Amino acid sequence: MATEGRRVLVHDPTLRDGQHAVAHQLDAAQLRVYAQAADRAGVPVVEVGHGNGLGASSLQIGRARLDDDTMLATVREELTQARMGVFMAPGWGRGRDLRRAVERGADVVRIAAHCTEVTVTERHLSLARELGVEAQAVLLMSHMAEPGQLAEQCSLAVRFGAQAVGIMDSAGHFLPGDVATRIGAITTAVDVPVIFHGHNNLSLAVANSGAAVTAGATIIDACAAGFGAGAGNTPLEVLVAVLERMEYPTGIDLPAALRAADVAHQHLMTSAPTTDSVSVASGLAGVFSGFKRPVLAAAERAGVDPWDVFAELGRRQAVAGQEDLIPHAVQSVLGAARAAS
Repeated sequence: MATEGRRVLVHDPTLRDGQHAVAHQLDAAQLRVYAQAADRAGVPVVEVGHGNGLGASSLQIGRARLDDDTMLATVREELTQARMGVFMAPGWGRGRDLRRAVERGADVVRIAAHCTEVTVTERHLSLARELGVEAQAVLLMSHMAEPGQLAEQCSLAVRFGAQAVGIMDSAGHFLPGDVATRIGAITTAVDVPVIFHGHNNLSLAVANSGAAVTAGATIIDACAAGFGAGAGNTPLEVLVAVLERMEYPTGIDLPAALRAADVAHQHLMTSAPTTDSVSVASGLAGVFSGFKRPVLAAAERAGVDPWDVFAELGRRQAVAGQEDLIPHAVQSVLGAARAAS
């Protein structure tokens, strides 16, 4: 059902999802300066960690500059109003990682799963509830499932203990109508707050977030200045302005959010996120935005078009953590080129 006029909670993963844009290399000073700015702006939840979440720092997907404990302790010291959030995908993170995060002051725990595999979240959602923190469940790569499937998966997550559920448009693939249909199905199926997390591959992250709110979502993810992999995430300061125009209050001070975006530009980013040709290719192919850097590198080494590599990865339905498929996709593109010559 629609929720016109209802307050929208903006969940800010700048210091977690944004890490993808800088190979997970944010240092303590960068974490501090942005946490302070977000807290001053009245951002309700500041999420922190390796781009892929608790326990994910690894050779396969990238070593973070700081360990989880240091990141969490650093940000916790700077938050006087905001709650601190963490993200964990079972397989990368374990129960012990979750326990340590709560010990370091995490208030909100997000357990993530591929959009058809929510059963892997049961044990960790239960643990989060036992530890007394807010337990949420999010479905990754949600364009790979139909609305009814997503609703069923979210219903299961609620049964497992999730106090909020939702979807991530991990590849920036959705159009606003796609989002509205999926969020509408989920809000009909559950009686907890519904989450939407957008990416900007097709320059639709703000429009998709607005469609999600109109369809009933009440928790929307957004990063300062869109800081994130590839074309970036939903830009927080733009989202807040648009939601104000739509008459959905967020409780965030817009001028202070704009200043926080300036802080992100000055202190976090090596370059601003843009919707370039590769980001469009990733979004159309339905491939996780975090693949941009390794695909570009592999394509350049092999002398092939990254568009073709993304198309092949989309055909293989590659998901985050399957970066080892990139060389295979490159070889397929090379093979097709040789066969055609």
